Amino acid sequence: MTLALGMIEVYGIPSAIEAADAMCKAARITFVGFENTDLGRITILIRGEIGEVKQAVNQALSTIIKVNGGEILSHHIIPRPHDNLEYVLPINLTTEIRFPPPLSN
Repeated sequence: MTLALGMIEVYGIPSAIEAADAMCKAARITFVGFENTDLGRITILIRGEIGEVKQAVNQALSTIIKVNGGEILSHHIIPRPHDNLEYVLPINLTTEIRFPPPLSN
């Protein structure tokens, strides 16, 4: 089963943390990691079933605008990323990152 890949690029650490928190709370997804590029641009990467990823991304987009200075730079969902991307990009699930995540009590 290929899991969808959701990506949101934001400006600043507070926006990134808020987006990741909102996504993890909104849907059954796995937060895979983030990429911090120059000038405070941060891309958050999540994986999961396509419906869950869409729900998580939409929730994050509506939450980021509530952060003081929060700015959405870009967002995109790839429903079925090619297997080769797992080996080249930091989107793969490892023993430290499990799917599905345990349900919180």
